[in-house]
Amino acid sequence: MSQIQKSPQPPRTELPPGPGTPAVPGPRRREGARCAAWRGDISASVVVFLLAVPLSLGIALATGAPLQAGLVAAAVGGIVAGLLGGAPLQVSGAATGLLVVTADLVQRYGWRATCAITVLAGLAQLALGAVRVARAALAVSPAIVRGMLAGIGVTIAVGQLHVVLGGGPDGSAVDNAVALPGQLTHPHAAALAIGAVTVAVLAGWPRLPGRVGRWARLLPAPLAAVLAATAVAAATVPGGTPGGSWGSVQLPSWRLPELPVLPDASVAAVAAAVLTVTLVASTESLLSAAAVDRLATERPGAPAARPQLNRELAGQGVANIVSGLVGGLPVSGGAIGGSANVRAGAATRRATVLHGVWVLLCAGLLAGVLELIPLTALAALVMVAGVRMVGFAHLRHVQRHREFPVYAATLGAVVLLGVLQGVLTGIAVGVFLALRRLTRTRVAVTEEDGGHRVRVSGQLTFLAVPRLTRALALVPPGAHAAVELCGSFMDHTAYEALQSWSATHRASGGRVSLGGHSGRPVAEPAGAHACHPWTPWRNHHCTRPAPDRATPHESSGSQLLGGISAFQRHTAPLVREELARLAREGQRPTQLFLTCADSRLVTSMITSSGPGDLFTVRNIGNLVPPPGSDASCDSVGAAIEYAVDVLRVGSITVCGHSGCGAMAALLGSPAEPAAATPLARWLRHGRPSLARMARIGRLGRGEVALGERPVADDQERLALVNVRQQLDHLRAHPSVARRMAEGSLTLHGMYFHVAEAQAYVLDEPSGWFHAVHADARMARV
Repeated sequence: MSQIQKSPQPPRTELPPGPGTPAVPGPRRREGARCAAWRGDISASVVVFLLAVPLSLGIALATGAPLQAGLVAAAVGGIVAGLLGGAPLQVSGAATGLLVVTADLVQRYGWRATCAITVLAGLAQLALGAVRVARAALAVSPAIVRGMLAGIGVTIAVGQLHVVLGGGPDGSAVDNAVALPGQLTHPHAAALAIGAVTVAVLAGWPRLPGRVGRWARLLPAPLAAVLAATAVAAATVPGGTPGGSWGSVQLPSWRLPELPVLPDASVAAVAAAVLTVTLVASTESLLSAAAVDRLATERPGAPAARPQLNRELAGQGVANIVSGLVGGLPVSGGAIGGSANVRAGAATRRATVLHGVWVLLCAGLLAGVLELIPLTALAALVMVAGVRMVGFAHLRHVQRHREFPVYAATLGAVVLLGVLQGVLTGIAVGVFLALRRLTRTRVAVTEEDGGHRVRVSGQLTFLAVPRLTRALALVPPGAHAAVELCGSFMDHTAYEALQSWSATHRASGGRVSLGGHSGRPVAEPAGAHACHPWTPWRNHHCTRPAPDRATPHESSGSQLLGGISAFQRHTAPLVREELARLAREGQRPTQLFLTCADSRLVTSMITSSGPGDLFTVRNIGNLVPPPGSDASCDSVGAAIEYAVDVLRVGSITVCGHSGCGAMAALLGSPAEPAAATPLARWLRHGRPSLARMARIGRLGRGEVALGERPVADDQERLALVNVRQQLDHLRAHPSVARRMAEGSLTLHGMYFHVAEAQAYVLDEPSGWFHAVHADARMARV
């Protein structure tokens, strides 16, 4: 503590919030931040309100519930879930994912019974939140969740297409699909025109070009589509019959809601209905909360608080209880509203709550305006939402993880049987595939010079022992046998079988070498693998060649060969598919990472990055020669130009480190050496950093400091100054300056202390490097 107190620090009121170390702003700045947050929240609440009203009416229409039930759900979701939930920027309301389930409940049990099921589902969510199972819900396979949502989307789209064509939906997706050809041959012209206009505006509104498009996109596409469809309806079918599918919204007069009544059904049927609503609403809400949180963290100055998923689940439960009691649809969080809320600039939960207040005022004061909306427009709106729920972008990810059968089975079962049955089908298929992969073991015996090789691929469990023993029996007595295990797991039964056969074969005069795919001897399966990917070669047993493979000229070069061999055996099978995709699609990194060539800096380990993430430039001292400084130094400039102009990276990071040899060399020779060796010529680009440190002095004069501790010595101080100086060199490059002027490129400074394994990120306005803590989320670099 005494060391920290002695370190020079600027006044607390002047330190802007740095990553991992939030500052305490002064009163004037605090007041300005509050005003900015209020402005952002009010603006976002209006945008979400304009989006929620037509969607809520459309969902209510598609379920067969009273139209005002959608508005009630939007208001309750905004106010109740907004106040009590654990995801502040999440927007809750009438649930698109529950549309099919709710429509079936209304048709089967009636509206008041559906409200009772909504209340019971809310109580179940409240209990689940209390026992803290929200994180476990996210462990469900994404293929099952995507398949469930896609099946619901298909059902919605096919059913609402009938309404757009001028008819009415049937009770099931199969009946709707069978009746669709007949409906297509006899469409209603006015309804089709209104629906076509709605779909066209929804599809084209986000793609409007130029300045007109930027201004137009301030109005949400669903609202623009409904306004256009209302204008077309007024021009084509004036005085249309309200009861027809091309008619308009009819909101009954507001009155106190009737109390829910329990369905006239068996306990098992009611429990299944409550379980289905709880499952779909909870899954949709939690996944949406996670997606909105990821979107929010991408904004500059994003809050560090993670969403509290158990609180969010409990808040959704309270919202469903209230919604059911006052005659509203089931409520859940939705990614559509949440993403619109974040993009519109919402800062706190006030935006969500205010949107619910605006919906409530609209329902009470603007009912006459809402009754101008044609029902076909709402049906088209919901139909497009259903199509988007299917989504084709995620199919590539599902296929990459070999889970397409799970996805397809869930989707098909949801469409044919129902949501709960579809989810159970997906789980069953997923378990079957997991067991199949566990038992899918291949054993191959090949004859080689001087012996036989038995190669076992896959997990070696007791189920594969018969296949293994049949293969081992093919090895002639007295022969040399090399058994190579390429799986990641072997149980005791398989281990005992291998050891027993080895003892018998050796007794008959044969030789046996039993090893894993790294060449190491096979040990008892209870022992854990001791090597990690970041282990240095000298401590990494998997890179040591087996004794029987060693050569008389073995040297340090064998470590490199051993490392490559370990990669081919351990890592290549895991990354081959991803690397093949990158080879097909080309590299698309988002970051240029410029750092020192020091062997102790493993960029992929420090940044937790993988193939295709970073475009990396490494040199001695992480130096950036200014443009035009020396024709022999074009390598770094060429890499910068390629990354900025060709790859279109979004950010560049310059990373220095502790114990840098280049900084020590600069400090050891204050004057430029007379001998112009390649190293001396290169280090000339670091001399501006040395001069800058001499100018600002030992105290840093506000230009460089560490947020958590004093700077250790001149070598560390020069490394920090050098990061700032090289960022200035970067800004002098024309391509960098141009992209920064466009606002499409950001520069960042970073310092890595090797001994502490601690990364520090530069806050340029203050010159302070702040430590990145394990429990703190940083603005994206």
